[in-house]
Amino acid sequence: MIVATGAGAAIREAGTEDDVLPFLKSKKSRKFMGIQDELAVTAAGRALGSAGLAAIDHARGAAIGLFATVGYIPFESADIDPVLEGSLVGGEFDVAEFSREGYLRAHPLLTFRCLPNMPAFHVSVSFGLRGPYLVTYPGPGQTYAALEEAVFALESGACEVALVLAVAHQKNFLVEHHFARVDHPVPADRLADAAACVVLETASGAAARGAPARAELRSVNVQYTPFSALAATPTPAERLTGAELDPREIGPAGMLLSVARALAPSGRARATLTHGLATRDGVRAESVWEVVP
Repeated sequence: MIVATGAGAAIREAGTEDDVLPFLKSKKSRKFMGIQDELAVTAAGRALGSAGLAAIDHARGAAIGLFATVGYIPFESADIDPVLEGSLVGGEFDVAEFSREGYLRAHPLLTFRCLPNMPAFHVSVSFGLRGPYLVTYPGPGQTYAALEEAVFALESGACEVALVLAVAHQKNFLVEHHFARVDHPVPADRLADAAACVVLETASGAAARGAPARAELRSVNVQYTPFSALAATPTPAERLTGAELDPREIGPAGMLLSVARALAPSGRARATLTHGLATRDGVRAESVWEVVP
């Protein structure tokens, strides 16, 4: 049996931000971090703390895996505009001019702050995780793929502890533009920046280190149905029973955020949490969690 022994979340509300500094191994690394990196590290730190794993030694780190899903690549128009301006010839984009001048106008640290693998890097470095890992991208269907991989790694003995993490920085020009133009568009005011993390272990492994099970992962079911790229994309849908579904579009972090909230100490009561979704990329998935008071 797979159990959750800890969970954590971080949501960036308008005008507020979480302090990531207490979780960083080196405070100087913050200059390389974007919003998605800070949210991921904060959520992972809170999850590890709630699981009794705030201090991870070298040997323990080799037994902890990280299975992360990162949302669409974020970019602000203020960062893109100089690149575009330096890539125009006669008012039209010119790839040769972009290669000669345009790309040089991007801030040299910019790519560190938006690449999908960077949240996993900062989490692993900050907490000393050295076990198996997976980084996938960019939607809630891929979060279920990461969850399946984490379960397999635990059952096969590839790791003793698995962090399943999802993060999305969506309140920015590029992601808002993307969601405005796709089939079944999402208004910008429904998008949110958030990260959530759940710590999973086998029931026997958790008992061996004296960690109480906060929830049991009863089942995970993931299916994929191919569809024509020339046709309209499938209609996305999300449902949750046993708790209240967040009305915002949280991307890959949605399912894990629901689980993390259900496991919050102030609100825990025995309940069955069933999460299901259908995605634009043809994934249908469901997970069932039994919350243990």
